Amino acid sequence: MEIVVLGSGNVATHMAVALNRAGHKIVQVYSRTIKNAEQLASKVGAEPISGLDAIHCSAELYIFSVKDDSLPDIVSQMPPTTGVWAHTAGSIPVSVLSPHKERGVLYPLQTFSRDRTLNFRDIPLFIEGESEETVALLKELAETISGNVHLLSGDKRRFLHLAAVFACNFTNHMYALASEIMDEEGISYHLLNPLITETAAKATKMDPHTAQTGPAVRFDEKVIRKHQELLNDPRKREIYALLSRSIHKTHQ
Repeated sequence: MEIVVLGSGNVATHMAVALNRAGHKIVQVYSRTIKNAEQLASKVGAEPISGLDAIHCSAELYIFSVKDDSLPDIVSQMPPTTGVWAHTAGSIPVSVLSPHKERGVLYPLQTFSRDRTLNFRDIPLFIEGESEETVALLKELAETISGNVHLLSGDKRRFLHLAAVFACNFTNHMYALASEIMDEEGISYHLLNPLITETAAKATKMDPHTAQTGPAVRFDEKVIRKHQELLNDPRKREIYALLSRSIHKTHQ
């Protein structure tokens, strides 16, 4: 399939590379910054472009993988094309691609870092289309790069994305705060690796409510108070107190 990729960030990079390896032809990579377009284009044998007026207008699929806030502006500047337009955002409705008629969504549920290698076959891909033909095309394409493809409405996808923010983004922020605490005391953050690994492993095998441990479950006030006294950063104290109350309330 001939594909134009609009975007050159983490998601665009991983998806373009996976599609290229699956035998699809990435015709062009668009980015407002030509160096970014060139960097990704060189990996997939595509033409780098930085202007939408240079878009190849007869591709079979146009994948919009850009920042959510930038998507409407880019869509509004797109020239008329053939093929299907699909975006990769978790929280944006498919209607953002209007007035193009053949439009859909190709949403990968994963955290991406550009230089980290992932097995795309394991990544869940959620598709949506405005017509049966679009759904069929996106499903066929998705199954060439992932063994975990699902049809999901835009309404349900919003909640999937919300849950993913709790499960991934907020969790990673906790790792960052833990790292700051360890660094301030001159202790290696990597000593937490076995704990982090086991916590994540339990969350995939057990009900997370059952897996919860720690002083907040039993609301051990002495331990909680001592921990808060150790925190010099008011922001960390606030987060610690909020999460402790939430955990305790959940397990009452």
